[in-house]
Amino acid sequence: MIKHVVMWNARGESSEERAAVAWLIKSRFEELIGQVPGLLKLEVGVDFSGISYACDVVLYSEFSDKASLAGYAEHPAHLKIRSELEGLRTARHQVDYEV
Repeated sequence: MIKHVVMWNARGESSEERAAVAWLIKSRFEELIGQVPGLLKLEVGVDFSGISYACDVVLYSEFSDKASLAGYAEHPAHLKIRSELEGLRTARHQVDYEV
């Protein structure tokens, strides 16, 4: 199984604006559930700690294999969401690992 974890910071001038963007990111990525072959699990969380070094949003997903993760990266629904959210994220961190 492959685990794919991505964390973002949301764009916004105020904490309220960043929170609204974070919830938009969450809702949009959750739409991928059931659409991508080999995507076994997808969770999206919005940070509530407010700690200065915390990311605003985390996406945790599980894939059946590396080919499924590669398919996700190029899946039209995923690419559409990435395009729609372009510019709303200011930083991105990613880890992919096999278990």
